[in-house]
Amino acid sequence: MLNADDFSYLSRLLKDKSGLALTADKTYLITTRLKPLLEGRGLRDIAELVREMKAGRLAGMAEEVVDAMTTNESLFFRDSKPFEALTQMMLPALAAARGPRRPLRIWCAAASTGQEPYSIAMLLEENSAKFGGRDVSILGTDLSQAALSRARSGEYTSFEVGRGIPADMLARYFTKGPNNHYIVAERIRSRVTLKSRNLLDEFDSLGNFDIIFCRNVLIYFDRPTKSDVLSRMARILAPDGYLILGGPETTLGLCDAFERHPEWRNVYTRSKQSQLSGQSTVRICA
Repeated sequence: MLNADDFSYLSRLLKDKSGLALTADKTYLITTRLKPLLEGRGLRDIAELVREMKAGRLAGMAEEVVDAMTTNESLFFRDSKPFEALTQMMLPALAAARGPRRPLRIWCAAASTGQEPYSIAMLLEENSAKFGGRDVSILGTDLSQAALSRARSGEYTSFEVGRGIPADMLARYFTKGPNNHYIVAERIRSRVTLKSRNLLDEFDSLGNFDIIFCRNVLIYFDRPTKSDVLSRMARILAPDGYLILGGPETTLGLCDAFERHPEWRNVYTRSKQSQLSGQSTVRICA
């Protein structure tokens, strides 16, 4: 059982270090996701884990707890519409508005184990004519070091590649590795740079972007944190750039710097007000 004091300690830790906001009805997530960690450290239960952490006897455990608790579920070409919007609308529009030699930059925030940035990299190779063959760089970031390590390996199980990769793309962009695993081709992996980044930290050092994918992560934040993240993303997104959120996510009522794209679901553009001012206007809703 997880008592109220231990839940309060762990929930504060998660909120402070990752932005993850757990309500009392989510205690099962803590007990389920921390079980392998307890077993690996030889701890009897979560009460012992919390006691040892408070006493400072488990070096690095806070990071391990955050890593275990952050959701790392990802699929290749997860939800087809954002990828259709990328190739059919976003890349052609940005290419038409840019000089022929100006590169494009895409950021995959909360990239997890790498399926999203690698999906984009494959589409870039297949659709290079739609953006004039120009250089397009992809940055994938995540808080989880374990997830980033897997992403860097580019190695996936047959089950993972079977969830979204068409057979012809599997043949073109993967090689068969040990244990019947599949490894992303080097020319695809070389398109993607992977870095550790906490969405609670500043973004300015990342530079500016033409497209930001931030899907299925804001749902785990409270309203003030969502507003803050969106505001900071608006500041590094090109005036004619695009923000792509997950299915249950929105900027409405959180950040006035964005408005919904009139045709593509879950795609947002900079609002006319923020384009003119170069600033993001944030409204936090209670």
